[in-house]
Amino acid sequence: MRTRSAMILLCILLVPAIVTAQGTKSGFFKTSDNIRIHYLEAGSGRPIVLIPGWTMPAWIWQKQIDEFSKKYHVVAVDPRSQGESDKPTFGHLPETRARDYKELVDHLNLKQPVLVGLSMACGELVKYAELFGTDNVGGFVLVDGLLSDKPNAEVSAMLSGWMNQLQQDRRKQTDSFVRNMFKKAQSEEYLKRLIDVSMQVPDDTAAVLTYNGLAITGLSNGLARINRPMLFAYGPFTQPSADYLKSKLGDKVRLERFDNDGHALFVDNPERFNSLLEEFVSSLPK
Repeated sequence: MRTRSAMILLCILLVPAIVTAQGTKSGFFKTSDNIRIHYLEAGSGRPIVLIPGWTMPAWIWQKQIDEFSKKYHVVAVDPRSQGESDKPTFGHLPETRARDYKELVDHLNLKQPVLVGLSMACGELVKYAELFGTDNVGGFVLVDGLLSDKPNAEVSAMLSGWMNQLQQDRRKQTDSFVRNMFKKAQSEEYLKRLIDVSMQVPDDTAAVLTYNGLAITGLSNGLARINRPMLFAYGPFTQPSADYLKSKLGDKVRLERFDNDGHALFVDNPERFNSLLEEFVSSLPK
């Protein structure tokens, strides 16, 4: 039970050879610190930027890329050290990764993008707001992230043990992590592809990202700068995050709880998630 709880918790703090939809392009740009970042791009219209969680690739959002590129300009990014992006030994702080996303937005000249982040990317997007403001943001969609102003001693102890196991048997822990992201049946081929791409993140970087995901606290300054609508889609385990966001943002945040889906709820239940995202995006000012 304790091991499974650690798996779920890690997913929350952090979350094929690629067969892309017709019209999906694969691109790269270089950040201000000379790191090559990979992204997938499809469609036209209002931009939607999709950011995966811990060690996951851009294509985990494939069901959203396929659907929303029919009407919107969709960009899914491989964060630094993930997917096809460069894998440097530095620059894995939430602030640095937030800067990467801002530079991607600027590189593609995106106007009023809707920023969507899974798990660890939730805290990174709050840092984005803190560092860069929201003048050129249409809205925020946060997915099943653990958000708080204060570190949790129990969480810290649990993840400390998990990080040790990660370094002792990376393959075993990654296999468990990926499988625990879902409650609905996924094909073995799909799961193995996710495991393989997660394993491409260097071991030391995977551990650092785990720590940095845990270290994202003190979010009040970033949340105070958010003056755009927010949707928080989450599971039962992250109800405290939903309560926290509501206490900070009030009517600016819409809460949608997924009781019967896994951490990657947009994969488990794409119909509901896509419907909510479509409703949210279409409600935003042009």
